[in-house]
Amino acid sequence: MPLLNSLINLFYNKRLEKIDVFRQKPEEVQAETLQDLLQIAKNTEWGKRYDFSSINNAKTFAERVPVQNYDTLKADIDRTRKGEENILWPSPIRWFAKSSGTTSDVSKFIPVSREALDDCHYRGGKDIIAFFAAQRPESNIFSGKGLTLGGTYHGSSDVSYYGDLSAILIENAPYWTNFIRTPKADVALIDDWETKLAEITKVALQTNVTSFLGVPSWNLVLIKNILKESGASNLLEVWPNLELFIHGGVSFTPYKKQYQELIPSDNMTYLETYNASEGFFAIQDDLTDDSLLLMLDYGIFYEFMPLDELGKELPKTYTIGEVEKDKNYAIIITTNAGLWRYMIGDTITFTSLYPHKIKITGRTKLFINAFGEEVIIDNAENALKVACDATKAIVKEYTAAPVFMGNNEQGTHEWVIEFEQEPTDFDEFCKILDKELQAVNSDYAAKRYKDITLRYPTFHKARHGLFYDWMASRNKLGGQNKVPRLSNERKFVEELVKLNNENT
Repeated sequence: MPLLNSLINLFYNKRLEKIDVFRQKPEEVQAETLQDLLQIAKNTEWGKRYDFSSINNAKTFAERVPVQNYDTLKADIDRTRKGEENILWPSPIRWFAKSSGTTSDVSKFIPVSREALDDCHYRGGKDIIAFFAAQRPESNIFSGKGLTLGGTYHGSSDVSYYGDLSAILIENAPYWTNFIRTPKADVALIDDWETKLAEITKVALQTNVTSFLGVPSWNLVLIKNILKESGASNLLEVWPNLELFIHGGVSFTPYKKQYQELIPSDNMTYLETYNASEGFFAIQDDLTDDSLLLMLDYGIFYEFMPLDELGKELPKTYTIGEVEKDKNYAIIITTNAGLWRYMIGDTITFTSLYPHKIKITGRTKLFINAFGEEVIIDNAENALKVACDATKAIVKEYTAAPVFMGNNEQGTHEWVIEFEQEPTDFDEFCKILDKELQAVNSDYAAKRYKDITLRYPTFHKARHGLFYDWMASRNKLGGQNKVPRLSNERKFVEELVKLNNENT
């Protein structure tokens, strides 16, 4: 293995040198990316509509092209799905990543071009290994296979297909990935979640798995099924050479303690990524720092919108050279799949400049701001961690929403929390959670002051399996489906509380 590792590191060294270029010169790399995208797409419908050929800087681009969302692009995406070409992007687009719809029941179909696959998503996968290999030169990860928990895809017509991004990546992956990945595509892409779980478990028990990747919540379901079928007490008894979990999609904070108990090894590495249907955005390039390096040469041009600009007709946005640390921004992307100034809905903050590193703080729609409290996912995750540490609890899933003001009643928040390990004192857990939310969010603290605007929250301890059953009832098991953590609407909370009460 030392010889193999040396060859692999030699292969990746040139790529790491290129990454150092955008670490040091982010403005230049991003300016070049924008000009490349405009030049390539200048003869598309969008290119002619906004005269891409005459745009020579980010300022003109922002002035001429409005900020987009899915609704403003939907008509052109639908035309592309039906086989029309040269609308948003010049090359034919046959694949569309179906959004999990965490904030809406309406599905979104995000175009995935060949360029996006090769220059963004697959490049991101290679760079993950480059970073890991550079920091773990003694690793034996290449002695086994990486397990991928894929989604599913379907044909929507004779000319296009749609499905989970993970399924699209597996279906279009180069043939050589079959030598380093498990299970085979026909198993990874099984439509029915329960059948897929059973079949992947069979394969996993017979395979030397050294790494696995995917959404923490669904991989946890798989791990527990593997342990149940094998009779093993921890995952290392099944995969003794396991070294790496590459995770993304949701915060790892609520799951980390569970993984550490199921994989009791000081040599286990947890590496975070930030990829979505719209593109691959960032990677944890330093295992001692939980911030993510924004990858600036994947064919994506970035703009960043301060949250107080949300909803404005002509919002102010900033380029990579204009951002500040420790300030929340909504991300606007222009991509090599024809998404022009598209707001993806995520919010981030920069923890470092030169290199530009970020942390995901939440969603532009996944927050609670019914009373001006502006509680974001980052606040909730931090408060939950403190409450868990204090009461020896492990949270499995949770969601929260506002309770609006009634007759002579203040508003409040309502939480539904399912535990993997219940707290030593549930009431104390709830008190700490509320107190810590006030500590990390001054707006929430002001509204909670003497219960003037917000009274003490309502907390429900969910029965075991509640969130799984709820996701099943919505046909959202597996794949990239996620539990909506926070919402300004009560639909999710009310459904969960009703289901919990029915089975109590």
